[in-house]
Amino acid sequence: MLAGLIAVIILTLFFEFINGMHDSANSIATIVSTKRLSPRKAVAFGAVLNILGAFAGTHVAKTIGGGIVDSDIINLTVVFCAIMGAISWNVFTWYIGIPSSSSHALIGGLMGAATAQSGLSVVHFTQVCEKVLIPMVVSPVLGIVFGFLIMLGLIWLCYRQVPTKVNRKVRRCQLLSSGLMAFAHGSNDAQKSMGIITLALFTHGHLNNIEVPGWVIISCALCMGLGTMAGGWRIIRTMGSKMFKLRPVHGLAADTASASVILMASHFGIPVSTTHIIASSIMGVGSTKGISAVRWGIVGQIVQAWIFTVPICMGLSYFYYHLAHFVLHSINFD
Repeated sequence: MLAGLIAVIILTLFFEFINGMHDSANSIATIVSTKRLSPRKAVAFGAVLNILGAFAGTHVAKTIGGGIVDSDIINLTVVFCAIMGAISWNVFTWYIGIPSSSSHALIGGLMGAATAQSGLSVVHFTQVCEKVLIPMVVSPVLGIVFGFLIMLGLIWLCYRQVPTKVNRKVRRCQLLSSGLMAFAHGSNDAQKSMGIITLALFTHGHLNNIEVPGWVIISCALCMGLGTMAGGWRIIRTMGSKMFKLRPVHGLAADTASASVILMASHFGIPVSTTHIIASSIMGVGSTKGISAVRWGIVGQIVQAWIFTVPICMGLSYFYYHLAHFVLHSINFD
C-alpha cells in the first residue's frame, strides 16, 4: 500500500509538471508573441511567478480534495486512474497544439474513476455544477467582457498621445500584467494537484482531514515551475498569434483581464480553467478591432476542446480503472 501511495504522489507531481508545460502559454504567450521578453527569459519569469502563486492559498485544493466526489470511497486506484486520464488528454492536446484545460481534465478524470469504483452516486453533482460547470461558462464570458472593456479603456487613455511614448509605457506595464497573470495561474492551477495528493494521503490514513501539508504545497509549486521552464511552444503559438495578432497593448489588456478573473476564482476556491480565461480575454481584446480581427476557426477548435475535456477524461479514467482491475486480477490469478 505504501508503494502505491508513493506511485500516486510521483504520478501527480508528474501531472503537475505536464500542467506547467501545457499551461505555460497561459502566463507567457502574450509577452513572447509581443517580443517583450525572449522565450528563454519569459519561461524563467513565468516559472518564478507560478511558484510564488502556488503559495497564495489552499481553497481550490480543498475543493478538489473533498468537494467533487465522496472522499470516503476514494482509494489509490481511483486517484491513479484519474491522473492517468488527465495526463493522457493533456499530452494529446499539447501534441496537436490546442490549449485545453488541465483543471477540467483532472476533474473529469476524478469523476470518471470514482464512478467506475462506486457509481454516479458518489459524485457531488451540486458542487460540480456550482464550482465547475457554471464557472466553465461564466469565467470565459467574464474574460471576454473584461478584455474588451480594459482594451477600450486603454484606447481611450492613449488617444492622441505620441505612439512611441505610449508603446514604451505599455511595454513596461505589460511585464507587470504578465507577472500578475503567472502569479494568478499558480494560485489556481497548482492547487489541483495539491488537492489530489492530499486526497491520497487522507485515504491512506496519513491525514485526519483534508488539510494540505506544507511539503505538498512546496512539491507541487516546484513541479509546476519546472514544467513552465520546459515550455509549451505549440500552444504558445496558438495563444499568441493564431487566434489574434497580439501587440504589447493587447497583451497588457488580456493579461490584466485574465489575472483579475482567476484571482477572484482562487479566492472563492473555484477551480477554473486558466486556459479558457486567457483565451477568452484575447478574444475580447481582439474584438475591439472588429469581429473579423479574431480568427474564429481557431477559436472554434479551442471551444471544441473545452466542451469535450470533462466527458473524454471521464471516459479515459473509467477505462483505466477497469484496465487496472483486469491487470490486478490477472496477476492475483496467476
